Amino acid sequence: MDSPLSQLTANQTDEQQNESSVAVRPVSSPSEQAPLQHWLRRFWPIYCLLVALVTFGYALWDSYQIDGDAVAYMDIGDLIRSHHWAGVINGYWNPLYPAALALGHIVFHATRFTELHAYYIVNFGIFLLEMLAVVLFSDSIIRLRNVQEEAAVGGHSAGFLLDRYALRYIGLALLVIASQRELSMGKVRPDALLMACLLFALAALLNHLSTGHLRYAALMGAALGFAYLAKSFAFAFTAVCLVVLIAFRWIWLRHKPARIVIAALVGGVCFVIVAGPYIAALSRQKGRLDFGDSGTLNYAWYVGGTEKMHLQQNQTALFGSADVHLKHPEKELLQSPVVLSYKALPYGTYPDWFDTSFWNDQIKTHFNLHGEIHRGSRNVVLVMRYLLNHPEAWLLLAVLLVLGTRPGLRWRPAHNSFWLVPTLLGVLVFAIYGMVNIEERYVTIGFLAVILALFAALRPTHKRIGGEALASSALVLLFALLAVGESARTIAQLRRDLSVAGSPGGWYDADTFEAAHALNALGVGPGDSIACIGTRACLYDIYWARLAGVRILTEIYLPTLPLYPQLAAMPNRALAIDTVRGQGAKVLVGYFSPGIQPSASPIPPGWIELGDSPYYALPLNLAPSAPTATKKCHGATHVLLGR
Repeated sequence: MDSPLSQLTANQTDEQQNESSVAVRPVSSPSEQAPLQHWLRRFWPIYCLLVALVTFGYALWDSYQIDGDAVAYMDIGDLIRSHHWAGVINGYWNPLYPAALALGHIVFHATRFTELHAYYIVNFGIFLLEMLAVVLFSDSIIRLRNVQEEAAVGGHSAGFLLDRYALRYIGLALLVIASQRELSMGKVRPDALLMACLLFALAALLNHLSTGHLRYAALMGAALGFAYLAKSFAFAFTAVCLVVLIAFRWIWLRHKPARIVIAALVGGVCFVIVAGPYIAALSRQKGRLDFGDSGTLNYAWYVGGTEKMHLQQNQTALFGSADVHLKHPEKELLQSPVVLSYKALPYGTYPDWFDTSFWNDQIKTHFNLHGEIHRGSRNVVLVMRYLLNHPEAWLLLAVLLVLGTRPGLRWRPAHNSFWLVPTLLGVLVFAIYGMVNIEERYVTIGFLAVILALFAALRPTHKRIGGEALASSALVLLFALLAVGESARTIAQLRRDLSVAGSPGGWYDADTFEAAHALNALGVGPGDSIACIGTRACLYDIYWARLAGVRILTEIYLPTLPLYPQLAAMPNRALAIDTVRGQGAKVLVGYFSPGIQPSASPIPPGWIELGDSPYYALPLNLAPSAPTATKKCHGATHVLLGR
């Protein structure tokens, strides 16, 4: 089977054969005959290789960026490898990305302390898949553009400025830029995989609009099904794609309704074939028809004002605009301070975030106009920040316009309106997320769809476009090489920083790994249950617990940072610790910010520094033979004294 990279470098003969099946012969842009563009075609395989090689550097040296989301995906991957399917069905996290992690774990024979390196390589494999998806998507835009142009002008076209290869270069350059920022190798999250699946789906949709072939509608539905298995956002996006397919074929292409309905049904059926079994399993688990709860929960949290963490049934003031009838809330062991037990869910390193839909089951959201206005205004700011954080494409577009090109954004049915579909779908990505919460990693797919369509729509101002074609091709090549060059510079700096620090790789975080090793040295290991205290140790980064092989089943909830002054002033401190001890936790772990002077600490005696890290453990139910507070723990034990 050919690798994604080898498929990117296939010659143009296959593409021409594919396009020969189109009822109307595509128009070739005059700029395609420019010598520089011929050279760009020959350089294309080399550029793909450069992109892959440079990005592989991120898989080796990108910085550690693990959070609670990443640990949940890793835990689900473990359940997939052990065939524990009941735990894999999750109302908040979808299974496709954990399946990729599980495959990487098997292929690279990973252990607890090497798995993160393997997962970085998995992310690189997903990047290669994204490369293929971007190329297919950009080619599909050009294909629809040419077919529409032929139909609009009867074969006598003034042409477009950028050809297939120029758009490919722009697409890959933007992907490289995204891999530097929001979709980096160090983020163990499904957003890059989701984007690849959505790009495949959009490419199939545009090819269907170009040819009318049902196989492309089927491929679109299947790709959207896999996108849903990556993230439940794709369920809403699937409905949007089907509506756009129907509307564009009916209004702009003037196709017969029967043909349109059949194509939409084929796409919908293929989506159900891929995604249906998981939807059925999830619905059976929840006891109702359920497509995933991440959207409704995030709406409740960000728009409705519902409390996100550790909501209890008696906290009516924290319900916001939602109706709350919790099916199985977290067990509250103590109210002041709040001590919680997570034993009801038998999965996950930190069960509270492993499946938050379990603890928040039966939260029913309602439309909140005030919340929509407040959150919508905030999301507009986030969109503007995203656009300002990605100025390269806008600057290239502006320079091309200044040089004399014009945007050929024709939208009437009788004209070439190819750009409408990708642009509309890209804007809708921003709109769907904008109703709830926008993060840069969510909306990159929308940005790519819009910006590539705008570049493809550029037309030359004059009939003789030799000079414009030469200038535009040179600018596109410069843009693409600068993106790769900036990545190479960044990677070289990352490697230098790691070399100076003596770190084995970007995936290695000294504090996290030392804390895990030190816990194991204390006699706490796989299968043991422990407790945590403070947001930093309990939620922000719990990878130390996964590395140690333990499960956090009890928590003393102190949400404000830093932990040190909160613990010093905490009421019923002794009672809280005794409550945790009574739950069978072997140790209580907290993160104390560096710089705190232990000699002045009011923390009770017995806290042990875990390695040379800011993590400390208070022994609770250790075996008598386990190290005490006076023994060394991996060479670095520090006892915090005080009353």
